[in-house]
Amino acid sequence: MNNRTRGVAWLRTLLGIGGALLSQLPPGVVGAMPGPGQAPPQPLVIGHAGSGFVHLFNSLPPSSLRSLRRALRHGADGVEADVRLSQDSIPVLYHDHTLNSMTNGRGCVSQTPAARLTQLRYQVGWPHDWLQHEQLTTLETLLRELTQYPTFPYLHLDLHEDDACSSGDAARSQALAQRLAELLTRYQVPPARVLILTNRPATLRYLRQLLPAVPLGYEFTGEFDAGLAELDGLSTVQAVVLHKDDITLQRATQLHALGKQVVLFGGRSARAVRRVVGVGPDAYQVDNVRRLQATLRRR
Repeated sequence: MNNRTRGVAWLRTLLGIGGALLSQLPPGVVGAMPGPGQAPPQPLVIGHAGSGFVHLFNSLPPSSLRSLRRALRHGADGVEADVRLSQDSIPVLYHDHTLNSMTNGRGCVSQTPAARLTQLRYQVGWPHDWLQHEQLTTLETLLRELTQYPTFPYLHLDLHEDDACSSGDAARSQALAQRLAELLTRYQVPPARVLILTNRPATLRYLRQLLPAVPLGYEFTGEFDAGLAELDGLSTVQAVVLHKDDITLQRATQLHALGKQVVLFGGRSARAVRRVVGVGPDAYQVDNVRRLQATLRRR
């Protein structure tokens, strides 16, 4: 064996050892936590449902394609999108479980085929409907578009499994997880750029089997202690997702001590954004991307 051959063999051995060591760490958290004496990193700026929810200064419906584009155009690191499963098992981007609340359709998403869903128009009230003409879209459409970016943006997929029409069917939750795995694989989405979150522990356990390298987030609101107890059985979950009103500096410190990333959502006022930034989250799904960016610059 010549010197070059020995060198290649040594390098392969070293890479194999390094890969084995990294495989023992939870995916998605390598290098995320600051070392001793280091300042906490700036949180990822994630557009909450894109540009947030409809209000006086925002007419774009949540998780609509144009809303997601706007957040990225304003310089967000990534976007959060709400995902539901159609009647024919196609993941679509939509927040509510009933179509009546935000579209010209009727019934539940789970009882409507995707071809029909993508023909529906958002209706979010006067005067916003003068300024927006959005239609529902599929997750695949979003993934196809994001792959065109020079660097794939961070993508938080919020699974909405609550549904008055399907009674929390576990089979539908598993079908949603399977479709996500298929789409993320087909479009070669970098696992480190994704966070899949839900409030259902059973879905998180199933997702870990399907997508061992993709970071997962457990969302719980209101009862922090109860959520924390449930977290004990979710050792392979990387992040905890909380509403801005449910976080304190003490709780963020507690979660970081457990090795979990802290992802917060909600808030668009200057006061709300300052408060959230002050607790040191790892990612902030904010309703006002520009305000968060200005706060971080001042910080």
